[in-house]
Amino acid sequence: MAGGETNPFDSWVVFVFLGLLLGGALSGWLFGRTKFETQGGPHTPVRVRWLFAFAGGTLMGYGARMARGCTSGQALSGGAVLSVGSWAFMFAVFGGAYALAYFVRRLWN
Repeated sequence: MAGGETNPFDSWVVFVFLGLLLGGALSGWLFGRTKFETQGGPHTPVRVRWLFAFAGGTLMGYGARMARGCTSGQALSGGAVLSVGSWAFMFAVFGGAYALAYFVRRLWN
């Protein structure tokens, strides 16, 4: 689907995706459920929230590029075949995330 001589619009999946995207946006707009906002804790300014979001996204993008893959691909494909390395990696990712959350928890309280 993503390469060669094939036109992507020859696949029905593209139209299902576009219909879901446009239908969800239209529904939210028609019924007044669309609102752009940034939520943070009572002691966290919006700028800090955006700064952490971009910094985290940049680090994840750099790590995925350096590893030539992403964490979800590692977990899904490696974990599905019961690869010990994939399971160890995912436990390390979750453990690291919980450890980091301990130190940044006050930003959202």
